[in-house]
Amino acid sequence: MLELDRKVFGKITTKEIIGAQPPAIPDTMNIFEKELEILLLNLESQPKENLEKLLENQNSAKQHVNSRPGAMALAQNKIQIFNEFNEKYLDAIKSRLES
Repeated sequence: MLELDRKVFGKITTKEIIGAQPPAIPDTMNIFEKELEILLLNLESQPKENLEKLLENQNSAKQHVNSRPGAMALAQNKIQIFNEFNEKYLDAIKSRLES
């Protein structure tokens, strides 16, 4: 069973990704773009220990959202949007850890 109120990308919860509302285009896309901007700004002030924890948490969120990818009732296009933005965020975290 998925935790529907679990925050998986900033303030975005599981139910916003797998539910019918908000619609994927343009609403969900806009929400993810704004949330990514906030998350990337917050990365700049994070110490290495926090970055490692963020990386671990985002990988866990990725597994959580993708744990039922074949379920036809789920909004596949919104899951795909989550995966695209989550990868951008994971790459940014990894880049900060390497610098």
